[in-house]
Amino acid sequence: MTLWHHLPDLDTINGWNRDTAAASLGIRITEVGPDHVTGTMPVDGRTRQPFGLLHGGSSVLLAETLGSLAANLTVDSQRELAVGLEINANHVRPVHQGQVTGTARLLHRGRTTQVWEIRIVDDTGQLSCISRLTMAVVARRESAG
Repeated sequence: MTLWHHLPDLDTINGWNRDTAAASLGIRITEVGPDHVTGTMPVDGRTRQPFGLLHGGSSVLLAETLGSLAANLTVDSQRELAVGLEINANHVRPVHQGQVTGTARLLHRGRTTQVWEIRIVDDTGQLSCISRLTMAVVARRESAG
């Protein structure tokens, strides 16, 4: 049994991020494996804080982008939607340049919640941030517009 309910190609997935915060920070989804979603983000003027380090909020945005995408790939998108309920992050090592790579893996999949772990590493593979994202699985509603 596969983890994914549906699996579009990477071009389609990256197209979903057009005109979003993820696109503004240069986040790219690079792989959807059998049990994970991976993406990258540059460490540059868009993602650094004033002291020249990767901004913690940028890392959290990468983590939520990856975990949210992964969660939504596991549900029947005609009937359900996975939405963020809670996220936390521990920033364990500073990153000054290059890019970071995040990988989201499922820790728990229930009927109404999912928990994802997202590990973010620098160009040398050193752990920079570890995050846990809880997603609520809700019924999709018709839009009122």
